Amino acid sequence: MSLPHALLGLLAEQPASGYDLLKRFETGLAMVWPAQKSQVYGELAKLSESGLIEVTGTGARQRREYGITEAGRAELRRWLTEPGLDLAFRSAALLRVLFLWTLTREEGVDYLEKFAQTNRERLAALQSLHDDAEWVGDPAQVCGWLILEYGLRGSKTSQEWADWAAEQLTERL
Repeated sequence: MSLPHALLGLLAEQPASGYDLLKRFETGLAMVWPAQKSQVYGELAKLSESGLIEVTGTGARQRREYGITEAGRAELRRWLTEPGLDLAFRSAALLRVLFLWTLTREEGVDYLEKFAQTNRERLAALQSLHDDAEWVGDPAQVCGWLILEYGLRGSKTSQEWADWAAEQLTERL
């Protein structure tokens, strides 16, 4: 997945400003594809230059609202339907676990306990989003719900694993 395609997908749902898109990343996409302010605004400029999005309006303080163009919809469709899934998974958190043996047992256990706590907090935040959502069943919302469910299940599993791993480290090192 790429940030440009994530932006195209969001804009295919509805026009939005860079600020609105950042909020969508913070509240719904962060578990799938995190993005920083500079990345979002940089990609919006590139997508606009490429003719995949266009400015559809301006607001206070030169706030631009972007919409997807037909070329942008075609690119999003091409990306969604291209053969082959990119199942590459990267996790700096898990890479660190691989090298916890270089720390003291207490430091390793502390890292895993923080990992578990972070996932407990993420699970609570996602559960709150789920509980507060007004589910109307439009196609974009259904797909968002699928990702939210992935986040709920993944956070629960990661938290349970980290609790278990901390116990294992305590017992085996």
